[in-house]
Amino acid sequence: MTERFIPRHGGYENLLSFQKARIVYDGTVWFCKHYLEKRDRTYDQMVQAARSGKQNIIEGSQASGTSKEFEIKLTNVARASLEELLEDYRDFLRVRGIEEWTREHPYTQRLRQLNRQPNANYETFKKGIEHSDPAIAANVMIGLIKLTNFLLDQQLRHLEKTFVDEGGLRERMTRARLAERAKQNNRRF
Repeated sequence: MTERFIPRHGGYENLLSFQKARIVYDGTVWFCKHYLEKRDRTYDQMVQAARSGKQNIIEGSQASGTSKEFEIKLTNVARASLEELLEDYRDFLRVRGIEEWTREHPYTQRLRQLNRQPNANYETFKKGIEHSDPAIAANVMIGLIKLTNFLLDQQLRHLEKTFVDEGGLRERMTRARLAERAKQNNRRF
C-alpha cells in the first residue's frame, strides 16, 4: 500500500493541554472536597466540568485518526467545559467578596514561572492548589484553567490549519486509492 490514510493518532498524554487539564481536574476535586458542601450542586458541576475538559481531549485525540471534524468538536467541547469551570471559580470568589488576581499580582507572576517549568505536574502547583486560604487555592485554579484554555485555543487553531492543509479522512482515502491505482497501472505496462 502506497499511502496510509489513517494517520497516527492518540498520544494525548504528550499534549500540554491534556497535562494541564489533568492538573485542573485533580485540583478541582481537591478544591471541591475542601471548600464546597458535598450536597451543593456546584460541587458536582465543577468536578464534571473539569472531568469533561480532560476526557474530551482524550476522546478527540483518539478519534483524530478517522475524524478531524470529531477531533475539532471534542477539543472545542473540552474548551467550553473549562470555560464553564472558570466561571464557577470566579463565582466562588465573587460571592465571597474575594478579588481575582490581576496579571500583575505577585502570585500570578509566580504561577507563570511554575508553568514554564518543563514537565510541571500537580506536585509543581500543590502548595497553591491545596492552600488553606480558599482565595489562594481558587486563584491558582483560575490561573491554571486560563492557561489550559489558552493551550486549547492554540490547539484548535492548529487543528483548523491542519484540516485545511491536509483534508479529512475521505480526501486521504481518495488520495491513497488513486495512488494505489496508479501503482497498479504502472505495473501492467
